[in-house]
Amino acid sequence: MKKDQLLTRLLTRRRALIAGAGAVGAAATAGVITTVTGDGPASAPAAGPPARPVRSSAYRLQPVTGYGPPRAAPRRTLVHREAPLKVSGRGRTMVLTFDDGPDPRFTPDILDTLAEYDVRAMFFVCGEMVAGGRKLLARMADEGHVVGNHTWSHPLLTRLTRRRIRSEMERTSDVIEDAYGERPEWFRAPYGAWNRAAFQIGAELGMEPLGWTVDTLDWTTPGVRSIANRVEHGAAPGVVVLSHDAGGDRSQSVRALRRYLPELLDSGYHVTVPRRHYA
Repeated sequence: MKKDQLLTRLLTRRRALIAGAGAVGAAATAGVITTVTGDGPASAPAAGPPARPVRSSAYRLQPVTGYGPPRAAPRRTLVHREAPLKVSGRGRTMVLTFDDGPDPRFTPDILDTLAEYDVRAMFFVCGEMVAGGRKLLARMADEGHVVGNHTWSHPLLTRLTRRRIRSEMERTSDVIEDAYGERPEWFRAPYGAWNRAAFQIGAELGMEPLGWTVDTLDWTTPGVRSIANRVEHGAAPGVVVLSHDAGGDRSQSVRALRRYLPELLDSGYHVTVPRRHYA
């Protein structure tokens, strides 16, 4: 074979190899693009079941789940059979609660005293009172207080139908969310009159009940000294104190708070708000 013929054959074979490699590369590239854009069926992987074609619209609507924080399990509220009367916490922890408000005559003074001592408290509000006191709930949110549900019109729940109970509680949660910025996580039955329906509906609305340990009986207007003495004598770790910032003349409650709050703090008590415990 002549030298020129041998060179021609070698060049022809080289061109064939290059053309074949290009075809394989084009096919591989076409396969990748098809998988992403959905313009045609994807080539099957070397092992395992064949890949299912993905439509472009489905691809756009389905986020990549490998990125971003993992989804948290939904929180569930337990249905209680009775309202807790104390709270758990480390050390000498106490909780101050105020019912029936907000009242523009007395609630601001209570908030001022709490702010002076940098203390957080709980306010179980009535929906019909919130309608005229939205700014007070906004202030509670800004200052770190917890707002709970105390029904709309303060009825005796044990005499209401389930439908009425739900309406009383749900309407109040709605107005609290609008004024406070969050739906309430706690509720308290008026007069401390609980029943099974109230516990169940409260749980369905994502709320946990809370009773009280020490009743100041301030609604009877027994005098500032009497109210303060009940709090100071009943002080103990986990105690929940019941007072009122509405529902009548609460000037005694305002003055009593100014007396017993610094006494509690000087005695080493940590006055704070409770934390929720989800199932």
